Amino acid sequence: MGCLRNGAVPLVAPRVGAALGFLAGYVDTLCFIGLFGLFTAHVTGNFVLIGRALVQPSDEILLKLLVFPVFVLGVAATRVLVLRWRAGGQPALRFCLLLQLALLVCGMALGWLGAPLTRAGHVLSLSTGMLCAAAMAVQNAAGKLLMGRSAATTVMTGNVTQLVIELVDVLHGDATARVRCAALLWPVLAFAAGAMAGALAFMRFGFGGLLLPCAVLVWLALRVAEPA
Repeated sequence: MGCLRNGAVPLVAPRVGAALGFLAGYVDTLCFIGLFGLFTAHVTGNFVLIGRALVQPSDEILLKLLVFPVFVLGVAATRVLVLRWRAGGQPALRFCLLLQLALLVCGMALGWLGAPLTRAGHVLSLSTGMLCAAAMAVQNAAGKLLMGRSAATTVMTGNVTQLVIELVDVLHGDATARVRCAALLWPVLAFAAGAMAGALAFMRFGFGGLLLPCAVLVWLALRVAEPA
């Protein structure tokens, strides 16, 4: 696969973007159900939940508060590691995927060991949430750093907004907008499918359902191209 001028990874058809979108929707929903309403793939929802806790206090607020600095540290650490890996000529994207895999496996193991998690403030609940949030922080950072021209795979608000804009442009005769629509559509659809699959997986397998996104990360690490 060739490389884009800004060093971003060209996604093969929409497979890589769709796989990462599916993974994000799956993990976010599974953890939302299993971890007392925690959003692991992005921080927007957690800000809202923290705000609600100011007027409707609950025992779950500690988990949301702790996850935010963990997410920030995960992004910062990924940035430092990517700079080091690229300076050394190492496969930064593959290493990011493997780092995300390691964090997600650890989160899955702790969630499985602590099941059923009945208190948000329990050490295993907090540890599981922080590890899964750190894993998704790596995906967020890698997307910005190494796949800059690709559609976002973890937060769909921007994708849906841009998709609607592109669809309007298609109706106005912009032929190039069709290509942009395809790049945006697949991550959105995959995220939605992942969200439904994650919910069903948790009901059937609990945190063991995270085995599927772990398998997706292994497949991506073996298949994805590296930036220039």
